[in-house]
Amino acid sequence: MSDEHVPNRQIRAAHTDSTITVYQAYSPSLGVPAARDGRFPPAWKRERMTWIKPSFLWMMYRCGWGTKADQETVLAVEITREGFDRALRDACLSHYVPGVHEDRTAWKESLLGAPARVQWDPERDLRLNPLPYRSLQLGLSGPASRAYADEWTVGIRDVTGLAREIRGLLAAGDEAAARALLPTETPYPAGPLPHLGA
Repeated sequence: MSDEHVPNRQIRAAHTDSTITVYQAYSPSLGVPAARDGRFPPAWKRERMTWIKPSFLWMMYRCGWGTKADQETVLAVEITREGFDRALRDACLSHYVPGVHEDRTAWKESLLGAPARVQWDPERDLRLNPLPYRSLQLGLSGPASRAYADEWTVGIRDVTGLAREIRGLLAAGDEAAARALLPTETPYPAGPLPHLGA
């Protein structure tokens, strides 16, 4: 799909009939046991807000291909679509948007009661430059964060090696080979999300 046909706000992800893959990056002390055991270890703080990203390249932008401190282990976390969809239904935008919210007070009240929040950030190309359309970041807190870790997660893979391989190919100037390794992400059938500006 060419850039001019991509909606400004659209969830694109690797997904099956029952799961969706999201990405996170952690220090090896958290990421390695999570991938080894296929679940988040007890040290993973279930009360803290955690941000999940369906876009592999946005995650690469955020973690610098797994080179940033405490983001050296890149995880592909496969979660249930049921859980992801519930988080979207219960989410609030992380910032006030006229037309989506009645007023700033209504937005603040929604934000206080929401277990999930959404940010739409510029999607990234293979060189991690911003694209003219946006990608979803989903923040989970409280009950949503706990459900993500302990109920929704189906499997966890360490994709740090993939990130390094793609980065190496780009450094060597082989963009076609790098692109061929990218996970296939297609529009996710979330339906209209007017409360999230999409």
